[in-house]
Amino acid sequence: MPFIRLDKLLADMGEGTRSQVKGLIKGGKVTVDGRKVTDSSLKVDTEASSVTVGGRLLNYSTFTYIMLNKPSGVITATRDSREQVVTDLLKPPYSKMGLFPVGRLDKDTTGLLILTNDGDFAHSSLSPKHHVPKTYYVEARGKFSQGITERFREGIVIDGGYKCREAVLKVQELKEDGISALVTVTEGKFHQIKRMFQAEGGEVTLLKRIAFGDIVLDQGLAPGESRPLNEDELKYIYGLKEKG
Repeated sequence: MPFIRLDKLLADMGEGTRSQVKGLIKGGKVTVDGRKVTDSSLKVDTEASSVTVGGRLLNYSTFTYIMLNKPSGVITATRDSREQVVTDLLKPPYSKMGLFPVGRLDKDTTGLLILTNDGDFAHSSLSPKHHVPKTYYVEARGKFSQGITERFREGIVIDGGYKCREAVLKVQELKEDGISALVTVTEGKFHQIKRMFQAEGGEVTLLKRIAFGDIVLDQGLAPGESRPLNEDELKYIYGLKEKG
């Protein structure tokens, strides 16, 4: 059975460092299966035991997966000496779990970003062999023709001569001086979508990721807000992991 020391369980759940959670336990703030516990070394059944901290029930999981609505101006990283990074936006207990972003969004790109402490998932989801589709809402300046949809489907050749994989572009509005569209890609070359529109003679003015595979950005999340993935979203994550 999956037993784990109580102090490690609390630390893994972001309730504090090992020394901090030992203080919580000794202070009588923790119960296991309805009984107050003061022994930090107590082995807890992670599948069957009920653990509370200060009356708050914990749902233990080996890994944590968070959806963040990334705002503009924040760097997709875990640390930076000069600028704000996405992990700075997380609140306790998630800010204490050592989470990191899966992939990256440019500083001025907004929208769906997944953070986790599951390295295997991060690797599998970014592996080129899985071709996880990522959908973006795009606004761009320039003169675009109706043929842009077909050219994206055939594969845009960007600067440097690289031919991108097939991309799906759904035009929402095509004006004389610009376009708004949904773009789905299955690869993640550096500044890829911006470079694709540049190859068409345009300039991206707004870029927002709205979907990562079957996981869709929660419209209830304001920029900078986050939440744990729900059951259906986790099923998608587990499916990617099973593919290896």
